[in-house]
Amino acid sequence: MATRKGCPKFKKCKSATFNIDGYSYMIVANERAAKDDSVVNSRNGHLSSNECFTVFKRSNSCSKKGSGPSTGPRSSPSREEEISSVLNLETSHLPHTDTAEAVDKAAIRLRALLRHIDKGDIPQADIKKNLEYAATVLEAVYLDETRRLFDEDDELSEVNPDAVPNEVRDWLTSTFTRQFSKAGKQTDEKPKFRSIVQAVRAGIFVDRIYRRLSGMSGITYPPQVINLFKNVDDWSFNVFALNDVSENHAMKYMAYELFTRYDLITKFKIPVTSLNALLDVMETGYSKYKNPYHNLVHAADVTQTVHHVIVHTGLMHWLTDLEIFACLLAALIHDYEHTGTTNNFHVNSRSDIALLYNDRAVLENHHISGAFKVMLEEDKNILVNLSAEEYRDFRSLVIDMVLATDMSYHFHQIKQMKNLLSVPENIDKPKALSLVLHCADISHPAKDWPIHYKWTELLMEEFFRQGDKEQELGLPFSPLCDRSTTMVAESQIGFIDFIVDPSFQVLGDMLTKIIPTGIGTRTIDETSSIGESGGETHSERKSSSGSFSSSGATRRIGSSSSADSPVNITRSWVDPLQLNKHLWKERAKKDAEAKATGEATNSEKAESESDQVNAGEQPTDCSSDSGVDSTCKEDTVPTATNNSSAAITDQSN
Repeated sequence: MATRKGCPKFKKCKSATFNIDGYSYMIVANERAAKDDSVVNSRNGHLSSNECFTVFKRSNSCSKKGSGPSTGPRSSPSREEEISSVLNLETSHLPHTDTAEAVDKAAIRLRALLRHIDKGDIPQADIKKNLEYAATVLEAVYLDETRRLFDEDDELSEVNPDAVPNEVRDWLTSTFTRQFSKAGKQTDEKPKFRSIVQAVRAGIFVDRIYRRLSGMSGITYPPQVINLFKNVDDWSFNVFALNDVSENHAMKYMAYELFTRYDLITKFKIPVTSLNALLDVMETGYSKYKNPYHNLVHAADVTQTVHHVIVHTGLMHWLTDLEIFACLLAALIHDYEHTGTTNNFHVNSRSDIALLYNDRAVLENHHISGAFKVMLEEDKNILVNLSAEEYRDFRSLVIDMVLATDMSYHFHQIKQMKNLLSVPENIDKPKALSLVLHCADISHPAKDWPIHYKWTELLMEEFFRQGDKEQELGLPFSPLCDRSTTMVAESQIGFIDFIVDPSFQVLGDMLTKIIPTGIGTRTIDETSSIGESGGETHSERKSSSGSFSSSGATRRIGSSSSADSPVNITRSWVDPLQLNKHLWKERAKKDAEAKATGEATNSEKAESESDQVNAGEQPTDCSSDSGVDSTCKEDTVPTATNNSSAAITDQSN
């Protein structure tokens, strides 16, 4: 065989491989011309071919650093040679599909299949077996990668940074992520927020059967409270009205009402006197710091919202009585003894509880610890009749749920649930119920406008009080805590767009996945209590509203739906959320116009005062007709915080 000078000689064989400048070249002898080798060539780095041989080119990523180019055959078998050496295409001896070695073997088999297909000498059965093996390996890799992503924080991305004002972005970042801003350091970089896009589905309608106990000692319902509780299942239940007619005991009455409707007092043998004493202490703890927002009314509101989700979505059919008990108690205690300040404030001020809990979920740990300490007292122990196993499961679930209300955990929680929804695996109950409580905790923007707007006023006042404390301590203002600069309308729009709306989209999709198909056909007997009440037979009792129901069916609701009908979830929050966002946008527009007018007015007054001074006249007191104080600060302009109340109230009427 004649060769050109300087070119390597090859012994007679079907293929040869050599390296040049970091690339691996393989020459393969053609036994027969392929009928259609375009696909094979494109996939295998085909350079050129003729009737005798084909040349393939590969990037040699596995070559050792610093090694020079090779001009002859490699001393050890290359990957291409390993592929060509595959003669037995049986899959029984291959490694298990969830191992690392399986990925490599699957890749080799696929390359080998391409070679054999090109030659036309492979049975169809072998092709099928090897493709099935490779597909299974890929699925295993996908699931492993998805699980790995669960632990990664994905807080800010994919949104135009100019879509949100700086102050609102700072607040969202400091509140709903674990990123702590260093005092006094500002950067021009604008973080982005990942939006959550989920398909929206329809709603399931379930009939409700409730029962109230009429002979319960220690509590008497005023007539106005009984009347309000006729609507306790409503999404936008007016908890402020309940607090008014109950003389500031909204939490106590809400707890009693829901505990009796779910028959928890009977099923878990809760001493009524202990429940009454516990709720008195809980209400005292919620009132300890006289917070405008994080108080007993908020606790009652969140508990009622959890109840609505449990009942109106069919979630009750997925839960045991013990889990429903844990859900309601977690909602009741989730902000117990809240200080009216954020976790970041405690960390920055080096408070005692921040030191106690090492700056991690400071308030959430305090809420849980404080509540369970109270329940250890004999006269307040409503868990006294739980078995050791029940108590362990109950406490674990309550801890998981309350810790998940830490807003810095928000983005991780939402991403984790989205990933769980994307894989064919069951969603465990602690994660699902934690999301339910978290959404209930931030649900007021999804309630009817009058209720949402009142909650917003109270929350902003609490923020401003924190800002006042920060000013006294010489700390920088936390986002949205400066009375003079905060933009309420803009903050609520950002809160709805980046936090509330994505959260409730994921909640609805999660509920759609976990609610069993055909659940509407279940009868009371089929879904009765699972044994927490000790198998006792309960008689029917008349409630204070005059209706009857079986105590064993307190949460097990029958329906006339067909077993084959699709599971649809009632998403009561969709319409109010969109309406409130629209109203805030109108408010923001008016605020911007008022701000522009105020700036123009201040500029004109400054020019007028300058002219008066130049003319030797006494400047006019600007407080006489401007409505601001006599200090006449140049940066005092109308904002959403000082003139939005009347305008927004007018919109709501």
